[in-house]
Amino acid sequence: MNAANNDTPIDFEIVNDKIRELNVPVVGKATIREIKRLVDNIESASGKKFIRMEMGVPGLPPAQVGTDAEIEALQRGVAAIYPDIDGIPVLKKEVSLFVKNFLNIDVDAAGCIPTVGSMQGGFAAFMTLSRMNKEKDTTLFIDPGFPVHKQQHRVMGLKYDSFDVYEYRGEKLRAKLESYFAKGNIHSVLYSNPNNPSWICFNDEELKIIGDLANQYNVVILEDLAYFGMDFRKDYSKPGVPPYQPTVAKYTDNYILLISSSKAFSYAGQRIGMMVISDKLFNSTSDDLLRNYTSNQFGRAMIFGTVYSLSSGTAHSAQYALAAILKAANEGKFNFVEEVKEYGEKAKIMKKLFVDNGFRIVYDKDIDQPIADGFYFTIMYPGFDGPDLIGELLYYGISAISLTITGSEHTEGLRACVSLVKRTQFPDLEYRLKKFHEHHPVV
Repeated sequence: MNAANNDTPIDFEIVNDKIRELNVPVVGKATIREIKRLVDNIESASGKKFIRMEMGVPGLPPAQVGTDAEIEALQRGVAAIYPDIDGIPVLKKEVSLFVKNFLNIDVDAAGCIPTVGSMQGGFAAFMTLSRMNKEKDTTLFIDPGFPVHKQQHRVMGLKYDSFDVYEYRGEKLRAKLESYFAKGNIHSVLYSNPNNPSWICFNDEELKIIGDLANQYNVVILEDLAYFGMDFRKDYSKPGVPPYQPTVAKYTDNYILLISSSKAFSYAGQRIGMMVISDKLFNSTSDDLLRNYTSNQFGRAMIFGTVYSLSSGTAHSAQYALAAILKAANEGKFNFVEEVKEYGEKAKIMKKLFVDNGFRIVYDKDIDQPIADGFYFTIMYPGFDGPDLIGELLYYGISAISLTITGSEHTEGLRACVSLVKRTQFPDLEYRLKKFHEHHPVV
């Protein structure tokens, strides 16, 4: 550890003390929240700000139209009233319109269910799908991915399998997926598009492969659209006008879409997302559901079984906020994509700063195209594995997470999130990276 020369931007002993206090075997393998707590403690003790890239949280103000609508709803007294478990009618209508306008798919409002963030939507989907067919007991993760989805499986005692998709892009994806589906135990597949953490984006050829195989093997596709419309290489911001956000829903009726309000609308704090279930899946029946639910219809089991058990619905006022945001987007009055382009612009600058100082981009290609600039990017430094690099960068006031915890096979890499890094910090980031590069010359 070359930081031991003590000539580091953050006091060497303070970092050592706080790492010891964290009491984890390898700091670079700590969870995202543990890394956050560690950096909070180092900042507090040292009085110096970090370049914070560990948390995937919004760094922009919330959508004002949502804030205004939520305040108005609270003033009307909705906080005293339980909302319907499956969502208030005005929100369900706007979600259905939103997926028509921005994905060009038709879904009945009945299958558009607000959830306590996409996290709860995923939890509910995993729980219900794992009980739908007693022969199918395993989720397949197309990695790299959000590590908490696997944590949810561990908490529920559910089975999962996974693979890193980077070497299986394009037509190669077909044989890889079929090797899992043919076993007969996969009930669902989860991936994010754009991807957290790598920011790769599936194209229509790949989505058709996924959809075709879902139809052939009766597997449900869980499409995590946490970063809706944020592949800035195309403009997905115009309602009812192509191009549309790419989706597997064009190629299969076996899908659940998880749409977050946290990133695209910067409304993370109110914990509200959308679970959109295809009409076919919502109305499908399976007697195996009766082992755990009072209805054999998937939609009813999901709403009145799982969602009801988890939270008795989603915060009433936040539903009015999201309804107003979606209504403004549906009517073309709120260009949510334009609002978040700042992330892509910052990523372009930050990636160059890292590359200029000896770092390399890990996931650098979308098949034959350079990776987009967006909410995340991935980095590595010659001579380090990911967990060791996390630990070393702490002495330089830079935080990220290791790709090791995302299911990536690129264990030398880190995920960097641009959202909390202010442009005013770029000179400090450049200084710290130059210092790191000086202390760790690349041979």
